[in-house]
Amino acid sequence: MIKARLALVAVTLFSLSGIAAAGDRADGIEHLDSEQDIQAVDQGLRDALDSKGLTLFTVIDHADNAQKAGLSLPPTRTFVFGNPKVGTPMMVCQGSMALDLPQKMVLRQLDEGTRLEWNSPHYLAERHRLTDCELPLDKVAGILEAVAQEAATP
Repeated sequence: MIKARLALVAVTLFSLSGIAAAGDRADGIEHLDSEQDIQAVDQGLRDALDSKGLTLFTVIDHADNAQKAGLSLPPTRTFVFGNPKVGTPMMVCQGSMALDLPQKMVLRQLDEGTRLEWNSPHYLAERHRLTDCELPLDKVAGILEAVAQEAATP
């Protein structure tokens, strides 16, 4: 029921703002598509992370790294960010969570705009078997969705 409501909200937002949303994938990757170019979404993501009080640890520019290696890649960036007050309890619950934390969001330039991609916290909890811990997974999922929406919206 909740997923159906979220899907309806996503479809509505898409039709109103030019942003496409995808539902849960079996691999745990969530995404939104924006009509904006990667520069605009990059700045929007920086602003959204700041407004949510999340720490931006680094940005990896994969296209720049590819160019330095004599290769070509469309503009692609990985933002590494998080909140240690949220991530630390997850790592305490299961140390392997450090493989997937801090959280990451990928921006990829497409012909028709920019795609934002991130890992579903529910999927990560399942992957790392965080069943014995009380964690705010729904809250984390909501924040990631809100950050992506804010970044993708002109």
